[in-house]
Amino acid sequence: MLADKLNLLKKNIEEACDTAGRSPQEVTLIADSKTKPVEMLKEAYDAGARVFGENMVQEIVDKYDQMPSDVQWHMIGHLQTNKVKYIIDKVCMIHSVDSLKLAEEIDKRAAQHGITMDILI
Repeated sequence: MLADKLNLLKKNIEEACDTAGRSPQEVTLIADSKTKPVEMLKEAYDAGARVFGENMVQEIVDKYDQMPSDVQWHMIGHLQTNKVKYIIDKVCMIHSVDSLKLAEEIDKRAAQHGITMDILI
């Protein structure tokens, strides 16, 4: 059932892109995995989902090692400055950066890991 829903969503994205004159490769589908068990995420993964979004740091930390290594994680909820250190090496993008202080902490922690973190402001 989840695979059918994911395939329908991908088809809708392709149709919307066709209408807009865009390539579907320009669109990133983020599977909102917050509060979902790992078994459900694995089902979505088996159906082709590779990008997952979480809104809680602990959820990312708990699920990170349980999922295949090619999964890309996005932090999609509010992030407290003191929690950046727990996910900086686990996510590929942080959404909802809402303060200069948070952006500076992300930059500092990313530099410690030798990475550049993509963020959405």
